[in-house]
Amino acid sequence: MRLIALNKPFGTICQFSPHESRPSLAAHVDVPGVYPAGRLDADSEGLLLLTDDGALQTRIAEPRHKLVKRYWAQVDGAVSDDALRALERGVDLGDYVTQPCRARRIDAPDHLWERIPPVRYRAQIPTSWIEVQIAEGKNRQVRRMTAAVGFPTLRLVRVSIGALDLFALGLAPGQWCDVDVRAPWKS
Repeated sequence: MRLIALNKPFGTICQFSPHESRPSLAAHVDVPGVYPAGRLDADSEGLLLLTDDGALQTRIAEPRHKLVKRYWAQVDGAVSDDALRALERGVDLGDYVTQPCRARRIDAPDHLWERIPPVRYRAQIPTSWIEVQIAEGKNRQVRRMTAAVGFPTLRLVRVSIGALDLFALGLAPGQWCDVDVRAPWKS
């Protein structure tokens, strides 16, 4: 059984098969028989776990196992306290209501790599950073949540899954390493 932690770069699609316009995971991980345990959309970056074990893949990805994923989101505008409270209560996205989560304002991360291409810059509209912790992980969930409370996401980085922290692993975008299969559940 193998578990790999990858710092998925912006623009990379979460599949190994070739894609017509984007790099795939195969551009970064040359290990046969591993598959993503959960997904990150192509416009998101950060920690992605890959495994060759279906049961482990399910245990990591399925919301019923309550493995918390932590994200840093750069949002359009100066995020309000009301928006943070709304995120924490759960947000009606039309097709479902998100579970309660943790959300807080954070300083712009000074140790975060530059995104290529960079996030657009508009002098008249500030941006702010928030940290969101969820145990769900539905399609584009954090992006949809921040947009629903009036602060669309400009950049989204998953920084941890359970006890595995991207910065503790020391992975630059595109780098990966093997991790202990018990690591996400260690406290």
